[in-house]
Amino acid sequence: MANKQKPIDFNQLMNEVNAEFPTYQALDKDGKVVNKELIPDLSDDQLVELMTRMVWSRVLDQRSTALNRQGRLGFYAPTAGQEASQLASQFAMEKEDYLLPGYRDVPQLVQHGLPLKEAFLWSRGHAGGNMYAEDLHALPPQIIIGAQYIQAAGVALGMKKRGKENVVFTYTGDGGSSQGDFYEAINFAGAYQANGVFFIQNNGFAISTPREKQTAAKTLAQKAVAAGIPGIQVDGMDPLAVYTVAKEARDWAASGNGPVLIETLTYRYGPHTLSGDDPTRYRSKEMDDEWQQQDPLIRFRNYLTEKGLWSEEKEEKVIEDTKEEIKNAISEADKVGKQKVSHFLKNMFEVQPQSIKEQIAIYEAKESK
Repeated sequence: MANKQKPIDFNQLMNEVNAEFPTYQALDKDGKVVNKELIPDLSDDQLVELMTRMVWSRVLDQRSTALNRQGRLGFYAPTAGQEASQLASQFAMEKEDYLLPGYRDVPQLVQHGLPLKEAFLWSRGHAGGNMYAEDLHALPPQIIIGAQYIQAAGVALGMKKRGKENVVFTYTGDGGSSQGDFYEAINFAGAYQANGVFFIQNNGFAISTPREKQTAAKTLAQKAVAAGIPGIQVDGMDPLAVYTVAKEARDWAASGNGPVLIETLTYRYGPHTLSGDDPTRYRSKEMDDEWQQQDPLIRFRNYLTEKGLWSEEKEEKVIEDTKEEIKNAISEADKVGKQKVSHFLKNMFEVQPQSIKEQIAIYEAKESK
């Protein structure tokens, strides 16, 4: 008896889903244009400013690592390698847009308006690092993996209900895309067409777990399909492609069309955090070397140098200026008084219950001696 032809070809269905998510790229690893349509309409000054911010971020990463090892900073998550993913996307934001970062996204937060001194205080766990000026539209970096997505969905809906033509940018890593909060957030934002742009910075590893072991999905961008929202994958080492995709997503969401999910393919050169992670246990030297060749700073530097907009002298000045900025910021952070137990207790409640008031009195008496 002949086998009956099966009516559904699941392999074909999978191929159709996966084929819808190409990787958008404007510059190759050498800084040569490969897609003119993705070259943004930025002035020469804006291109130089974007490169300046990326160099600033690389220096900040190097100095923050050194400060951490000196015991002058607390928690720190390295950012080297992700400058295009982070700074080129944030470059597409407007001042009135809201930023909800993860703990690796301090560079975007500072560029959005947080004083560097306060970023250092946040690293130290000081309450002063969370006291934002009213005109800084952002929340402190989220430590809980993926929780900023849930918060972003709510803020984005609030903007839509108030008729704001602004958006929320929020970031998580590939590991965050495996969290329940991730799915709930994009589903909620999609259902209410909230003004949100959700970034997945796919740097290959959720702490130490390779992306391919987290999900059977060929791309993380395609997870947008289940929420009924647009999903797009972009070369996260290419600042021009990242900016173009982020800018168009921002304009789409600000126009009331609903949220967008963007996967940036990037790489972190350092460990997950400086709290004991050893990346040599789960990453090979060959893999590191391969990604080093795609360095976003080298790529963008080559592009700008070819256009006559960048030079070694200009970069050296940015480096020296950044070192001086960091030196002054850490010095200012050092002048902020250390927190006391009574401070922690006072921060727990806006109106303290009697039991907390009693504890505050006890510790204030001890601290005054």
